[in-house]
Amino acid sequence: MNVKNKVIAITGAAGGLGAGMARTLAAAGAEVWLLDLDEAGCLRLAQELTAAGGNACGAHLDVTDEAEWAAVLGTIVTESGRLDVLVNNAGINIRKPIEEMVKDEWMKMMEVNTGSVFLGSKYAIPIMRRQGGGVIINTSSVCGLIGHRFTPEAYTATKGAITMLTKSIAARYGKDGVRCNSIHPSTVATALVAKAMEDPVWRENRFSEVPLGRLASVEDVANAVLYLASEEASFLNGVSLPVDGGVTCY
Repeated sequence: MNVKNKVIAITGAAGGLGAGMARTLAAAGAEVWLLDLDEAGCLRLAQELTAAGGNACGAHLDVTDEAEWAAVLGTIVTESGRLDVLVNNAGINIRKPIEEMVKDEWMKMMEVNTGSVFLGSKYAIPIMRRQGGGVIINTSSVCGLIGHRFTPEAYTATKGAITMLTKSIAARYGKDGVRCNSIHPSTVATALVAKAMEDPVWRENRFSEVPLGRLASVEDVANAVLYLASEEASFLNGVSLPVDGGVTCY
């Protein structure tokens, strides 16, 4: 997939899915900007990627802070000359059912998961329009496509909002050469999930819903991002791409 020399910014990039995306994109020749509250983690990963022959920079970003968004994207354009791809990947999950969640927790989920995509897109779109195009990729979830009995309602609500925000941006800004798509992973085999897998009931619930009989890997998700960021996906706009082994087939 052709992403060579593309300038790609990834939020939530210090670990987990974001770090996996960064490794895959850097290995494919992209210039990767790693953005996270954990600036030290971003800098360590940038050093790792650079040592492996890649091109990477790390920076602090609170995805709920509008001034920080404006500043960090401005820095990227100043230092790298452009912004070809923004991956809105940062997110949280307060694991409480709706009957137990308080309003402040609900609003925090909305602010981080949905507000971050709003702010990132708000400041990336003018840059991309000026340069003649670009790509926004939003990390949603299978929970942005279906109701999911194992997942808190607040998380599902935020991911559903991301799905429709993606399509709305795609519809409005496609004429400007700005493509916007979302990815929808099922449960991904991360270190955090490995701990949860120690619970046999949790493990059975998650495996039994996947027709392919396994969890998604970080690489599965990162490869989907690589494709959507690439020239080969140049006619994909407003797509909700499941990376789920068939969970959403039912």
